[in-house]
Amino acid sequence: MTPSSASVPATQELDTPHGKARVFLLPAEQPVAALILGHGAGGGVSAPDLAAASQAAGSLSVTVALVEQPYRVAGRRSPAPAEQLDRSWLAVVDQIRESPLAGLPLVVGGRSSGARVACRTAAASGAVAVLCLAFPVHPPGRGDDPSKSRLSELDAVKLPVLVVQGDRDPFGMPPEAPGRTVVRVPGNHALRSSGAVRDAVARWLVDQIG
Repeated sequence: MTPSSASVPATQELDTPHGKARVFLLPAEQPVAALILGHGAGGGVSAPDLAAASQAAGSLSVTVALVEQPYRVAGRRSPAPAEQLDRSWLAVVDQIRESPLAGLPLVVGGRSSGARVACRTAAASGAVAVLCLAFPVHPPGRGDDPSKSRLSELDAVKLPVLVVQGDRDPFGMPPEAPGRTVVRVPGNHALRSSGAVRDAVARWLVDQIG
């Protein structure tokens, strides 16, 4: 499934340790930075919040790369284990940092599961900041069980982080923290408030890319 965009993205398939990943590239004419985004566990790169973030980045001359994990490219809906997702993601990031994103400051991120991957691999990716859309703090209905919390993945990131979260997200609302900005927008985990998502991402990106 191709991402929603006014322009037609350039598409390429890249080798990873767990099969082919697919990258949809939305290049800026004179890019000042790059934003690499991953998708959620059961969805693809055409999710409304990913499209909104891509539009925000494009308006600021930021090249966007949307990464489709190998399990999706292979036609499977069930996500691969976290370790495989992380290795595949880093393999893609390493390749596209060489070309076509060579020399650009890099922001990594994604929605839901993709945001978790970006957080876990932030240090290894060489990023300058992390963008999290609909970060799943805990499974729905399990917010009172500390063993189910994924907040440690956010807390471990030592870079500037933006979390854009629906104010009715059943996966929870992460707290603000030093270096971490949390923006509540109307909606649930799907983050269909595209205008609010786009505005929040654009405001934050300006600070990250100088």
